[in-house]
Amino acid sequence: MTNTIANKIIVITGASSGLGAEAARHLAEQGATVVLGARREERIKALAADITAKGGKALAIETDVTDRASVQNLVDTAVKTYGRVDVLLNNAGVMPLSPLEKLRVDEWDLMIDVNIKGVLYGIAAALPHMKAQKSGHIINVSSVAGHHVLESSAVYSATKFAVRALSEGLRAEVKPYNMRTTVISPGAVQSELLNGVHDKATAEQLQSFVPGIAISASSFARCVAFAISQPEDVDINEILFRPTQQRI
Repeated sequence: MTNTIANKIIVITGASSGLGAEAARHLAEQGATVVLGARREERIKALAADITAKGGKALAIETDVTDRASVQNLVDTAVKTYGRVDVLLNNAGVMPLSPLEKLRVDEWDLMIDVNIKGVLYGIAAALPHMKAQKSGHIINVSSVAGHHVLESSAVYSATKFAVRALSEGLRAEVKPYNMRTTVISPGAVQSELLNGVHDKATAEQLQSFVPGIAISASSFARCVAFAISQPEDVDINEILFRPTQQRI
């Protein structure tokens, strides 16, 4: 089988830990060049060094997805360094769940800035390059929370519903440019994302069922690789509360 991931230039946001870091490792093992973006520069530099030491190709660029210029720099640097960008994985996200009645407006703003604006800034940075190339693939990470609203997840779910809507609109617009769009909606995943759940009752609820139903970060990485390897658009949805579902 032909390896359709080898030699691709893949930009990943939120690459310092969890899903993004695991996706970077897996794609680099498949022969891709990964361009790692995250705020925690020391972490992505360490990850890039680890990938390089194992024979892969990686570049670390400090990136804040809430800053449009920072995201633009991430993508532009990838293009300047390697001549193109083949895939953008909009992976960065935050999940400080809390009931609406708690009125944690700062947390709402943060989720909107990272989960929605961060995706939009990624699209804005990559789209002109991909249109000029007449090729490209944008992968946006939503969530099962973007399909089903859990108690205390109203704002988080709203941001992930928005990611799905943006992705569908993007898909319709970019077909003339030979571009592809994917939405990955993971279920619960054992990652640092859960550390942002500040409401004690919600945190305990999540932690109680995560070990039984969570997909691993490596499973997410394989989902990303699968989507990239397909010749057509493919969306991947992980159904929450169904731990026996067959997975990639």
